This record gives sequence, C-alpha cells and structure tokens, in this order.
Amino acid sequence: MKESYSIYHQEYIIMAEYRMLQTENLQGIYVIPSYENSLLWFGVIFVRSGVYEGGVFRFTLTLPEKFPNDSVPVVTFTSKLYHPAVNANTGVLNLNEVFPQWDRKQHHIWQILKYLHLIFNNLNFKSPANVDASVAFKNNRKVFLEKVKECVMSSIDHIYDDPPVDDKHYITFKPYDPELHETVTNDMLKLSKTKTNEGTHGISWVQPGSFQSFSKEETT
Repeated sequence: MKESYSIYHQEYIIMAEYRMLQTENLQGIYVIPSYENSLLWFGVIFVRSGVYEGGVFRFTLTLPEKFPNDSVPVVTFTSKLYHPAVNANTGVLNLNEVFPQWDRKQHHIWQILKYLHLIFNNLNFKSPANVDASVAFKNNRKVFLEKVKECVMSSIDHIYDDPPVDDKHYITFKPYDPELHETVTNDMLKLSKTKTNEGTHGISWVQPGSFQSFSKEETT
C-alpha cells in the first residue's frame, strides 16, 4: 500500500513539474513524458540562433527512480551533437556545473531545459564533457564550425526518421503535405475561435476536469 501511494505521489509531482514548464518561456523546446514510463521524457530542441542555428536536436530526459529525492536527471542527446558540454560517446549533457546535486526544494525540470537552451549560445565551460570540441572552439574555430555544421545538417536530414522506440508519445514529424496540413490548420483556427473563453485543458495526458495522473484515454 505504501509503495503504491509513493508511485502515485511521484506521478503527481511529475505532473506538477510538467505543468510548471508551461509557464516558462522555453522557446523552441518541446518535451513530453513517455506513454509507457513517466520517468522517461522525449524532447526536441529547434535552435534558432548562434552557430547551431537551424539544428533540430532530439534528446531524452531520464528522471531517477526515486525522483525528486534522488540524483540529478540525465539529459541524453540522441541526435549527433558536437558540443563542448556533450559527451561524444554517450551524448550525455554535462550538468555538473549547474546541478552538482539535486535539491527538490530548489531545482526543477524546467531549469534543466532552460540550461539546455543556453548551451547553444554559451560554449565556454570549466569542465567540458567533450575536450576535443572545447579545444577546437578556442583554438581552431574553422574546424569547430565545420563539425558543428555537419551536426546541424545531419539533424535536419534525420528529422523525418521513423521512431526508434514504439511509444505513442514519441515526437515525430511529417513532410509538409498541403492537402493534409492546410485542412488541419483551418480546423485549428476554427477551434481557437470557439475556445477563446474556455481556457486551457492543461496536460495532454490528463483527462480534462480530472486530477488523476495519466487518465486521458487515447482516441482514434
């Protein structure tokens, strides 16, 4: 019984963290918890400025088993990313400089994503996870920019790839189809007009009007 309570309590905490994201100005970053596992989040960042401009980089955010009373969550880029703060072999973002330890009273997931947003404009790090990239950035900018460009182009080339996992919440993209997308756009505009005074329904995986975690049913 106690274990069951802890699981539901954790889900409510995660739900609150996700709601908190909606109040932050995290432009170009999209995340959603996995349909199968609330401790795994799928994310995509569209870089809009700096040397990585135009890149569309996928990542996962993995929460520790006892979140929020545990270690720092882990951000892993699944897209190839040549960056001083990202381990070249694992794709893991070094969070030690800003989150040496996790404090549930002070730290939140939105802060991690805010930092993720900042690393694409600030490339100086005291303890780089990719020393080669750090040295190239400081001493051989031409080589650095060439490798960055390769990553940006690769991310764009793979934007429409099939999902590597079978999860309903994995973020996917489709090539532009005028017949399909213009119809959807018109429907959204009509819906927007009718919903202007109704407010937001909140999180997609919570049934409107419900406080129960992961209660929303899939529709076809």
